Amino acid sequence: MRINRLALSLLRVWNKPVPDVFQDEVMGPIGASATWKWVPYHNSYVDLNGKRTASVSGGTRWGGGMWINSWDMARFGYLWLRGGAWGGRQILPASYVQAALAPSAHGPDYGYLWWLNTKGKNFPGMPASTYGALGAGSNTITISPEHDLVVVWRWHAGNQAEFARRVIEAIPKR
Repeated sequence: MRINRLALSLLRVWNKPVPDVFQDEVMGPIGASATWKWVPYHNSYVDLNGKRTASVSGGTRWGGGMWINSWDMARFGYLWLRGGAWGGRQILPASYVQAALAPSAHGPDYGYLWWLNTKGKNFPGMPASTYGALGAGSNTITISPEHDLVVVWRWHAGNQAEFARRVIEAIPKR
C-alpha cells in the first residue's frame, strides 16, 4: 500500500493526476505511443479541486496499474540505461536515477521500484550492475549497463535473467 500512498501524495503535490504528469514529463519527451494508460482501481478516486479524480494505483493488482506495450517499455528502459537522458535532454535528474538504483533500506537488491542485482540473486549470472522491473503477467524490463542493453520480455513464464543472458550470448562479438 505504500506505493498507493505515494501516488496519492504525488497527486496532491502536483495538483494534477500522476498519469498526466508522467505523459508530460516522461512519456511525451521520449516519444512513447498514445496507447499506454494508467488504470486506477475502482475505489481509488479522490476529490481534486472539486473534481472526481483518479489517484492511480502503483501496481496492477486487481486490474489497476500501467498497461503499456513492448516498444514503450523499451523506451522507458532506455531512458534509465542512459541515466535519465533522452536525445540530449535530461528528462529525469541524474541524481534521482542514481539514487533509485542504489540499494534501499528494504534490502540490498531493491531500489526505488527497481530490482537490483547487488548480491547476484535477482539476475543470477548477470553483472552486479544489472537491474530490472517486473510487472503483472511477468512483463519485464531487464537493463544491463555493462552490455549497453535493454531487454523487454512480455507474458513469459521463464527466468528473465536466463532470457537476458541468452540474448547477450546471441549478440555477435565485435
